[in-house]
Amino acid sequence: MRITPKTPEVRVPRLVGLMAVDARETAEARGVLLAAADRPDFHRTVVDYVVRQFPQPGAEVPRGAVVTVWFDLGDSEGGAGVREPRPPHPPSGGLRRELDQPGDPFEVLR
Repeated sequence: MRITPKTPEVRVPRLVGLMAVDARETAEARGVLLAAADRPDFHRTVVDYVVRQFPQPGAEVPRGAVVTVWFDLGDSEGGAGVREPRPPHPPSGGLRRELDQPGDPFEVLR
């Protein structure tokens, strides 16, 4: 743990990309507190990764200020999306659908 001098202002550390346990340790070492808007059980969260924080890294805040972190991307912020199959399903037929039907290769189409 890194001990910072007892100054009234501290710089917010970069927490995005850290696991929850590492984010808590880093925040404590820098003199700020953490709150998680999307995790009511934040004190038990260990391996989830921080995807957003406020205030931004490098901002000067009073010692003991609260930095809010988020672990999930919201519905409007992208993410991996839905992984289950959705209609319409691909047409059946396998290779037969992909190959041209046999016939005259020089047939004139009208």
